[in-house]
Amino acid sequence: MRTTRGEKAFYVFNYILLTLIALTCLLPLLNIIALSLSDASAVLSGKVNLWPVDFSFASYHSLLTGTPILNAFWNSVKITLIGTGLSMLVTVMAAYPLSRGHFYHRRFFTMAMVFTMIFNGGLIPTYLVVQNLGLVNSYWALWLPGLVSTYNMLIMRSYFENLPGEVDEAARIDGCGELGILLRIVLPLSKPLLATIALFYGVGYWNSFMSVMIYINDTSMFNMTVLVQNMIMSNLNVQDFTDPTMVGSLTPEGIRAAAVIVMVIPILAVYPFLQKYFVKGVMLGSIKG
Repeated sequence: MRTTRGEKAFYVFNYILLTLIALTCLLPLLNIIALSLSDASAVLSGKVNLWPVDFSFASYHSLLTGTPILNAFWNSVKITLIGTGLSMLVTVMAAYPLSRGHFYHRRFFTMAMVFTMIFNGGLIPTYLVVQNLGLVNSYWALWLPGLVSTYNMLIMRSYFENLPGEVDEAARIDGCGELGILLRIVLPLSKPLLATIALFYGVGYWNSFMSVMIYINDTSMFNMTVLVQNMIMSNLNVQDFTDPTMVGSLTPEGIRAAAVIVMVIPILAVYPFLQKYFVKGVMLGSIKG
């Protein structure tokens, strides 16, 4: 089929628009990378744009040796890995029974969970509940209140419903129970979806900010997001946390930029490995509601 002139014009416009959107995301990142890798004199003189000037790792060296960034990094890793694991476990446990046609009152339980997407108790009641449970200043205050995302659960439930029913029947004939069907049949067939949902949860936990600010009082328990935000908002004095001999080669802007890059790198590193599952997992889970 020949492409009409109108379709060609639409494709050109679409490519231009998407390129501009991509540049609005890419150019600021390139500028931050350049600032973090440039010498202090180049940063102060405003010569740094998209490429490092007078290449230097001084900002990263001072950031890693003079600030609690490594402790915050491991806090973020702990929050993300444990939180993602718990959320995936509970989401699977909720989505699987709701996807089975013989589950009693599954429509009621589904609507009850959807209700929470529209209405919630609010910040103050939620904080009081967390406080009365003794979870303040504990990572459980980050994990338990948002343990299950209803949106993710609905995607997973829909995906499970679309799996061939004949496979379940064959497994039951062979003597497999519900747990065996879930572990041996459903989950192995759902790897694209599981990778996608795990990415959703992982990015959410890695970027946790408001919940950490509200529930965590011990600064040694802060994650990367909160620590970097504090560094950006505060007036950094490089003499407070670095070798005096390196003061001339450092700027607060360079150290802040290095902190942002250290925070972003783990997600950028993980995403390419899950990208091939991303679109497939979401689309297959949205065939029917």
